[in-house]
Amino acid sequence: MIVRNVDVAVLGAGPAGMAAALAAARGGADTVLIERESHLGGILKQCVHDGFGLVRFGEKLSGPEYAGRFVRMVREAGLAVLTSTFVAEACRDGDESILMLVDRRGVTELHAKAVVLATGCRERSARQVMIQGTRPAGVMTAGAAQYYVNVLGYLPTTRCVILGSGDIGLIMARRLTLEGAEVLGVFEAKSIPSGLSRNIAQCLDDFGIELHLSRTVTRIFGDDRVEAVETAAVDEKMRPVAGTEERLSCDGVILSVGLIPENEVAEALDVPIDPATRGPLMDQNGQTQVLGVFVCGNASHVNDLVDYVSESGERAGAAAAAFVAGRRTRRLLPVIADSTVLLYAVPQFVDMDAPESGAVVYFRSREELGVTVVQVTAGGETVARHRYQHLRPPEMERLEIDLSRIPFDITFLNIGTESVAVAEVKS
Repeated sequence: MIVRNVDVAVLGAGPAGMAAALAAARGGADTVLIERESHLGGILKQCVHDGFGLVRFGEKLSGPEYAGRFVRMVREAGLAVLTSTFVAEACRDGDESILMLVDRRGVTELHAKAVVLATGCRERSARQVMIQGTRPAGVMTAGAAQYYVNVLGYLPTTRCVILGSGDIGLIMARRLTLEGAEVLGVFEAKSIPSGLSRNIAQCLDDFGIELHLSRTVTRIFGDDRVEAVETAAVDEKMRPVAGTEERLSCDGVILSVGLIPENEVAEALDVPIDPATRGPLMDQNGQTQVLGVFVCGNASHVNDLVDYVSESGERAGAAAAAFVAGRRTRRLLPVIADSTVLLYAVPQFVDMDAPESGAVVYFRSREELGVTVVQVTAGGETVARHRYQHLRPPEMERLEIDLSRIPFDITFLNIGTESVAVAEVKS
């Protein structure tokens, strides 16, 4: 067995992981980038639609184009990269993390002074949403369908329904239609869509695909292959309403019912997890409650824009390099989100000993809101506020905080909304 020592190990070579590894290397750390697939790029490799990179590069790129720019930077930087490599075990030994890596050559015991978790997220399955029926072929997640069509070149269905209005499902409704499949509709149990407004318009409205709100798939029929599904309206508690059932003949069910941060390695390293985000509790630089373990991208919480994923990777990688160089002190202030209006806010802590004077808080609203002012307060004093024209749960927002405005003796921060007087417009 090979034993290897590094300063920083970055797990996952999607946009977050590549950004983190580059930042850690720029910070002077001996860095290794570890990826379980054979090529770098993460999920972006199969996202052939455009819309990536508007914030970072100022232009619309496809997923492979965006990933390709970072792959080129990784190669030009001469970073150590391990592909087709899996983390079989992970544990802590004093101040170090020990990772047991498995690849075609065998097993490597990797000792890392800091670890950056850029492991992304996974899709919920049919069993996690408790659909009744058998398990025939033709039931797949939207990401799996995207891989079949965009990477393998297969059309996995000719007549399908899509359960859930997440962004990947909306994008696949359009993609499958363009490839000749018939999409009978997108069924969403909630009363509002889960995807971004632009994807509703560009992927459904532009192609005449119906969106059925407050309606879900309750049963799947078929033995070897999907033959039909039963849909039904649901009440405000998501319970099917008797008498509203409808049977639709189809050969495919595409699931777009949510994403969950992939954090098995984090749990193995005893990193506390936030039940609201399903990602680790962390500070503004991505350091978790375990010193020397950092997290970024969709492993921390599900992001809307890849630009913000890369942004968080850069912060985590730079902070990991600084940690290895000796910056170990922390003074954490909890960031407490008003759960009556916000689903969550990250980071969950602000490190007041960090050398940077600014921090970025990302958050989602619990329901659709009109003109809203979101503010961060410390001991009754407002330290950050921003006015938003509207807030929607599917659309993540960001708010910058000037840490120099926070009084030294404050023990926590609050993030919530303040009342807004909106002038009535008369015609």
